Amino acid sequence: MTGRGRACSSTERSNDEHSSAPCRLTVPVERNAERDLEILTAIGEGRPLSQRVLAQRLGVALGLTNLLLKRLARKGSIKIVEFPKKPAAGKRLRYLLTPKGIAEKGRLTYEHMAYSIHVYRRSRQTLRESLSQLASAGVKRIVLYGTGEPAELAYLTLKEFGLEPVGVFAREANGHFLGFPVRAIAEILGEEFDGVIVAAFDHPEQHVAELARLNVPREKILTLRQLASPPSAAGSAAGIG
Repeated sequence: MTGRGRACSSTERSNDEHSSAPCRLTVPVERNAERDLEILTAIGEGRPLSQRVLAQRLGVALGLTNLLLKRLARKGSIKIVEFPKKPAAGKRLRYLLTPKGIAEKGRLTYEHMAYSIHVYRRSRQTLRESLSQLASAGVKRIVLYGTGEPAELAYLTLKEFGLEPVGVFAREANGHFLGFPVRAIAEILGEEFDGVIVAAFDHPEQHVAELARLNVPREKILTLRQLASPPSAAGSAAGIG
C-alpha cells in the first residue's frame, strides 16, 4: 500500500471525500512496514512466540521471518534474549519490545489507520461516481466479485442508491456472504447482470483481466479505484474505473 504526493492536513483528510483534487498521504505504508507492525504487535501481546508461529502469522517463510526479526533488532525496536539454558534443551529465544519499538509500533499503527481511512473514502467516492451514472441509465442488476471488507463497502454504497446485489462471486465457491451464496466466478457466464463490482482495494487489474477472459464487457466492470492501465473507450464513456 502506498500513498504519494503532498501532505494532508487533518482538515483536508476529513474533506477528502468531497474534494475534486484530493491530497495524498505522504508516507508509504509498504509491505515491510506492514510486516514490522504485525511483528511488533505480536511481540507486544506478551505471549510466548516462536519464529515458526510468527512466520505462520505473517504468511512468509521461516528464513524471512528470521531476517525481519534481526532487522528490527538492529534498528533497536526489539531485543532478542536467550532463555536460561537447561540440560538437554535447545536454544530458546524471547523477543521484547524496546521503548523505541513501542514508539515505532504506535507510529506504524497511526499510519496504517490513516491510510485505511483514505482508501475507504476514495474507494467509496469512486464507486459512487460510477453508480450515479449507471443508476441514471436504469441499471439495476449488480453483482459483486469478491468478499471481505471491500465487498462490504461496495454493498453499503449500493444501498445508498437503493440497490441490492443480485449475486456474489469469488474465484471459488465458498459459503455465504451478506446472506448470498458465494459462487465460483466461472458461473457468472450464466448470470444476467448490468454491472459487476470488483471488490478489491489493491490490484483490481488482475480481477478485471479475469473477467475479460470470461467475456464480461469492460463497460460493465466497476472498480473501487482507478486502474493502473488506461480504461478502454467504452469504460471511459461509462465513467467506470
